[in-house]
Amino acid sequence: MTSDNRPTLVRDIMVRDVATIGPMATLRDAMRAMRDRGVKSLVVKKGHPHDAFGIITYTSILKTIVAEEGDIDLANVYDVANKPVITVNGDMEVKYVARLMVTQSIRRIVVVENNELAGIISMNDIVSAIIALVDEA
Repeated sequence: MTSDNRPTLVRDIMVRDVATIGPMATLRDAMRAMRDRGVKSLVVKKGHPHDAFGIITYTSILKTIVAEEGDIDLANVYDVANKPVITVNGDMEVKYVARLMVTQSIRRIVVVENNELAGIISMNDIVSAIIALVDEA
């Protein structure tokens, strides 16, 4: 709950400045973008208006490189990304997003408005918001 007793919504705590990458970028490009932005995941842009968003993480890249002996210069983001990614609307209450994350064992969810990227919310964002509310009390 926010300080005005209304439920906390996704848009209240989501990250709006989302790190993105195109689907045809190489894994090297993705790793460089993650390092440069200081993030552990990138939202994969749509290839066309009716496409779905994806997500690529350090973990998915490492699995490809180590387990499948993939080449970071030959493999594309599209080959490795989880797609379609689970998305929610910014109007959703955070408690439902948290429940979805726990039941589906996912750490990040893409936020969309009118089928366009609006932000991303992570388990860390939710925990930080809870801690802030506890500190206010």
